[in-house]
Amino acid sequence: MTAVIQEFINEYGELLLDGTWETLVMTIVSTLVAYVIGIPVGVLLTISGPGALRPNRVLHTVLGWIVNIGRSIPFIILLVAMIPLTRLLMGTSLGVAGAIPPLIVSAAPFVGRMVEQSLAEVDDGLIEAAQSFGASTWQVVTKVLLFESLPSLVRGAAITFINLFGYSAMAGTVGAGGLGDIAIRYGYQRYQYDVMVVSVVLCVILVQIFQSLGNVLARRIDHHSR
Repeated sequence: MTAVIQEFINEYGELLLDGTWETLVMTIVSTLVAYVIGIPVGVLLTISGPGALRPNRVLHTVLGWIVNIGRSIPFIILLVAMIPLTRLLMGTSLGVAGAIPPLIVSAAPFVGRMVEQSLAEVDDGLIEAAQSFGASTWQVVTKVLLFESLPSLVRGAAITFINLFGYSAMAGTVGAGGLGDIAIRYGYQRYQYDVMVVSVVLCVILVQIFQSLGNVLARRIDHHSR
């Protein structure tokens, strides 16, 4: 048994390590950029809503439509539809570089809505108290809304990471690389199910690790904020 495992590691170990690294790069970079886009979108949705800090019906409606449309497009369709734009931006539609733009576009609307929901959980009394002390809209957003919702935002980031992790595996169908690509090429096309099973197990392990890290970090932030 040990000899079989050693032989498998010698033959596929480097391949699986490279696939794991590619998957992590795709997912982490896409998550970070999606949050750079999604946090302002979520904030604008929150403060422009009816009865909010800066009500703006037009802005709220337009942003809401954009977010809803973005979330309703299946990722595999978006992946194919964005190939020309991805090639223009990244110089290729293959590999890690080719997967990152569609991953960002698919995640940003989701993040925007997650951020909006997190900010909506903040007690209105805290917002009113900050305004009574003369806080500006920017101060209310940064020192009350974002600060108080930080544990929820961290949990949302873990959920986003897990969703994008699954999308990165799906991107393997068009040559994006990573564990998904390995599972498809070796498990589906070559019937090497041992490689596919190990790829799936690695995906499960990585998802559990990041989910646990997100929960631990959120609890620590929540504990220190009290």
